[in-house]
Amino acid sequence: MKRNSKLIPSMIKDQRLIAERRRQIIEGAVRLFVKKGFHKTTTREIARECGLSIGTMYEYIQSKEDVLYLVCEDIHSDLEKRLLEVVIESDSGMESLRKGLKQLFRVMDEMRPLVLLIYQETKSLPNDKMKYVLSKEEEITGLFERILHKGMQDGTIGIDPSSIKLMAHNIMVMGQMWTFRHWSLGKHYDVQEYTDRQMALLLGEFTNGGKRDGNRSDST
Repeated sequence: MKRNSKLIPSMIKDQRLIAERRRQIIEGAVRLFVKKGFHKTTTREIARECGLSIGTMYEYIQSKEDVLYLVCEDIHSDLEKRLLEVVIESDSGMESLRKGLKQLFRVMDEMRPLVLLIYQETKSLPNDKMKYVLSKEEEITGLFERILHKGMQDGTIGIDPSSIKLMAHNIMVMGQMWTFRHWSLGKHYDVQEYTDRQMALLLGEFTNGGKRDGNRSDST
């Protein structure tokens, strides 16, 4: 995922040093935001947590909202990177979908506090940064759109073209549900059982859905 560092200007010109210091800031801020929340965390606490003086930290960011933006961008980048690790060009659409779903649920489980952080705190970003963070969410959803489209073309996934975008969003919501509803779902399922049951429901839709969509369009 390409990062838009222009949204966060820095007084420092050394790009390697900027990346290194911002990594420190992100790691320290994540610990605090997860524990205390964005609004209850001060910039002074972030500086102390990441081992920088407050003056030095402000050479790399201009506000606490800048730190939140960097955190959100980093979480999205990590999520996209881990999903792309299992997508192999030579796989069929259905094979890619199976691997992508398993990885999505696994990563959502491992990143639960971070995913929750994004959805709780993104609203605190200025409009330009919030729009960019939300566009990164759409890029990740687009990965599943491409997988579904590939499966439709190679005949391994039965889906109407007009349903691809909606289904890709449904897949992301299924993954996020394990984060948002874990307080309840976690009482009844572990992540493996949740994955197996959701995949059975979803893949069953794809093996029968294309035929149903076709019949529906024929009857209208």
